[in-house]
Amino acid sequence: MSVAKWIDVSVSKRQLKLFDGRRLLKVYRIGVGRILTPTPRGTYTIMNKQRNPGGPFGAFWMGLSKPHYGIHGTNDPNSIGKYVSHGCIRMHNRDVLELSTQVPIGTRVAIHR
Repeated sequence: MSVAKWIDVSVSKRQLKLFDGRRLLKVYRIGVGRILTPTPRGTYTIMNKQRNPGGPFGAFWMGLSKPHYGIHGTNDPNSIGKYVSHGCIRMHNRDVLELSTQVPIGTRVAIHR
């Protein structure tokens, strides 16, 4: 039986990990929310996907079940690894494009410190 893929986000490590059940598939560096606009902790679901959403969202957007928050690319690759966003999870465009092919709508996203 296949276990579903899911995403683990560590805000303090600025890392996104993709799992298939208990098996770690890939680790990505990310940018996360600033102190005044932190990335929300909790468990969410990917609700929608959009290629080339425009603006600062880079090559791809994956919206979370927390309105106005998502995992997306960036037009500022130097922001990866830093506390820079308004709460969203930023990835290099090549990474978010790769991740988007691995996770369907409905994928669980666990965000913690």
